[in-house]
Amino acid sequence: MENKNQTKNSVSNFANLLEFFHIVENLKKTKRTGWIQFNIKNPESISDHMYRMSILALLLNDDDLDKNKCVKMAVVHDLAEGIVGDISPAEGITKEEKHRREMEAMQHICKELLGNSIQSQEIFSLWQEYENGETMEAKFVKDLDKFEMILQAFEYEKSDKKDLSEFFENTRGKFNHPLVKSWVEELYLRRETLTS
Repeated sequence: MENKNQTKNSVSNFANLLEFFHIVENLKKTKRTGWIQFNIKNPESISDHMYRMSILALLLNDDDLDKNKCVKMAVVHDLAEGIVGDISPAEGITKEEKHRREMEAMQHICKELLGNSIQSQEIFSLWQEYENGETMEAKFVKDLDKFEMILQAFEYEKSDKKDLSEFFENTRGKFNHPLVKSWVEELYLRRETLTS
C-alpha cells in the first residue's frame, strides 16, 4: 500500500514539477518587452537577461558580499515573469500591482508547485530579498539588472542602428556598487565613441 501512495505522490509531484519546468521554459521563449517596443529585430528573452546577470555576478570581487547568493538571486529575480510576463512601465501597470501579480506567481510556484520545500523556500526568500532591495546583495543584483539592460541596449544600438538613449537616461546615476559603476563608466565611454 505504501508503495502505491509513494508512486501516486511522485507522479503528482512530477506533474507539479513539469508545470514548474514549463514556467521556466516560458522565460526562454518570452522576449523582453522593452526591446519589442523599440522594434529590435531579435530581442533577448527573459532568461537570456537572467543568465547574463548570473555570469556578471560571478565576477564579483567584493569580500563584503556573498557571491553565491548574488548568483542565485540573479537566476531567480525574474522567475515570476514566467507566469505574469515582462511587465513594462509603458503598460501603465502600477509598481504595486506588478508586485502583487509577481508575489502571487511566486507563491504559486514555491508553495503549490514546489510544495513549500526547502529548495522552494530558498527560491522565494532570494526573490523576496531582491524585491525588498535592502541587503547589500540585493542592491548589487539590482545594479546588475540595470547594467545588463544598458549593456544590451548598447549592443542593439550597434547591431540594429537604433537610438536607445532612453535606457541610458533612465538609469543614469542609479548605480551604487563600485564594480558596476566602473563598468557603467567604461560602457558610456565606448558608447560615446560609437555615437560620435
